[in-house]
Amino acid sequence: MFEKRYYYLIKFQYLGYRFHGWQKQPNVKTIHLMIDRTLKYILGEQRFKTLGAGRTDAMVSANEAALELFLYDEPIEDFVAFLNLFNQNLPQDIRALSIKEVDKSFNVIQDSKIKEYHYLFSEGQKNHPFCAPILTTILEPLNVDIMKKGAKLFEGTHNFKSYCYKATATGEFERTIESCEIVTNTDYVANFFPETSYVLKVRGKGFMRNQIRLMFGALIKLGRGEFTLDDIKKTLSTDTTTPMDYIAPASGLILHAIDFD
Repeated sequence: MFEKRYYYLIKFQYLGYRFHGWQKQPNVKTIHLMIDRTLKYILGEQRFKTLGAGRTDAMVSANEAALELFLYDEPIEDFVAFLNLFNQNLPQDIRALSIKEVDKSFNVIQDSKIKEYHYLFSEGQKNHPFCAPILTTILEPLNVDIMKKGAKLFEGTHNFKSYCYKATATGEFERTIESCEIVTNTDYVANFFPETSYVLKVRGKGFMRNQIRLMFGALIKLGRGEFTLDDIKKTLSTDTTTPMDYIAPASGLILHAIDFD
């Protein structure tokens, strides 16, 4: 019997602090698990499938993530009512932002053009505990000016093998970073935030496992004086064999946006 399928792109956001990442895993709470549980509840007996635009690690948050929803037999008739019902039943740290219909040729993984990640941090002081879910506290003072110069070195096409967690011998490590900069944070504010904080902004097509956290780990070492700008350049050379050994904490990383246009 012929089955009619309907295809939708849903954008959503979440605070990842209490979740074990996106991907479903046995005996732990993940973002994908909670979204599918909620859809099952609101859709009842209607069959569906979901596919995420990518994975985030445990404790990583998203200002804008995306998934593709495949529905069988019956379409969504009222998008506003669907979003309202979806949000009423999602956990309070996950929120659906938008939904639109796409055709069967759309692929939420392959059709994502650019992803932008933010890494939020402060230095030189102990912060209010409420900052912990989205802002990494580096207790010792850092040379942020040299870190800003180091961030720009990641721009362009380079060999990022040193910035891939447990890189294999056959992986594809040449990646292109469209932009990479550290700026004073004005995007994320709260009355308990430190007076000054910073955000590393990285834009690119695709990233390897822990790539941005390893990149920021190198920048922390640069800010501490343990690395030089030349050391950063060497890690991006085609004959590099030394993996980075410092993965920055996950809770400062935010998937800021995904561009499908």
